[in-house]
Amino acid sequence: MDISDWRKKVDDLDRKLAALLNERAAAVVEIGRLKRDRGLPIYEPNRESEVIANVHRSSTGPLAERDLAQIYERIIDVMRSIQKNEIIPGSEQTAHKE
Repeated sequence: MDISDWRKKVDDLDRKLAALLNERAAAVVEIGRLKRDRGLPIYEPNRESEVIANVHRSSTGPLAERDLAQIYERIIDVMRSIQKNEIIPGSEQTAHKE
């Protein structure tokens, strides 16, 4: 494969990642609703640690654990903002328009 073939592959993977991230966000919205209804906190550090540990266990490389953790910390941060908006509507609208 040449560079254009690899770039097409990357573009395809990016589309799949975007779809999966949106699917994850939809699940997070539902979790946010349940948290709101039950008066549970948005920030759950133990759960966030479990998510990263689960990703590490399932990773086969070549991403280093530290790099994968950084990616997931950012994903979790964005998802937490989505949950905040679910619990307090309008609290994060400007952050999602960028």
